[in-house]
Amino acid sequence: MVKRILTQRVEQAAEQLRESGALDRRGFMRLMSLGVVAPLVTACGLPGSEGAQRLLKSAEKNNERLERWLLKTANASDRVPRGVPIAGNAFPSYFVSRQMPVWDAATMGNWTLTVDGAVQAPRTFTWDEVRRLSTRSHTVQHYCVEGWNAAAQFQGIPFTQLARLVKPTADAGFVDFSSFDSGYHESWDVESTMHPQTLVVVAKDGQALSPAYGAPARVHSPIKLGYKNTKYLTRITFMSAPNGGYWSSKGYEWFGGT
Repeated sequence: MVKRILTQRVEQAAEQLRESGALDRRGFMRLMSLGVVAPLVTACGLPGSEGAQRLLKSAEKNNERLERWLLKTANASDRVPRGVPIAGNAFPSYFVSRQMPVWDAATMGNWTLTVDGAVQAPRTFTWDEVRRLSTRSHTVQHYCVEGWNAAAQFQGIPFTQLARLVKPTADAGFVDFSSFDSGYHESWDVESTMHPQTLVVVAKDGQALSPAYGAPARVHSPIKLGYKNTKYLTRITFMSAPNGGYWSSKGYEWFGGT
């Protein structure tokens, strides 16, 4: 009961601030996070206890519900104000393999990108076919779960264009992005993949992607936290149910919205 009352009061206050314009989208989400953390501390006090784990699961469900609502109703586009410098080479790189993954055609064959699963027309694209697809560029922020963010110009194929080519079936509610980085993958809700700022990226800051940033292709959207943006892409699979992910199966929030 305490949890419910506290959560309701924080949600009501946050909604009033958001409607008044006194709180932007991310501030709103941070405040909502307080709404689930406060009762967690009140009710449990002992991180790792069964009660805490149940409440954490409940909090994650509440956050996902909120994030889905924001994606549907709010202006979720990321805009980097003029004058904000791009991070360039200071943009952190990350991979889970012991060494930086590099596609070696001599031992691995020619790189391809397969788009399959719950679709009517599965395709496997060669690099030349990917390069012939229409691309767009935008400068957006990349948001890390650790709290930092960095601006970059990304060029890539709008995910909606790929979706039109393979024709997802009616039950395709989720999409998995998998890679050659030691099996790294993350699944998304299909609504986020269709966001206009979700790209299959082939270039960063005007240059072809380097291995440090996920060459030859990666997914990126400013509406998802960094760990959801799989690099070193090899397969995109439409699915009827989510299949977790490298980090989201280790306890990170699955939805991972910003």
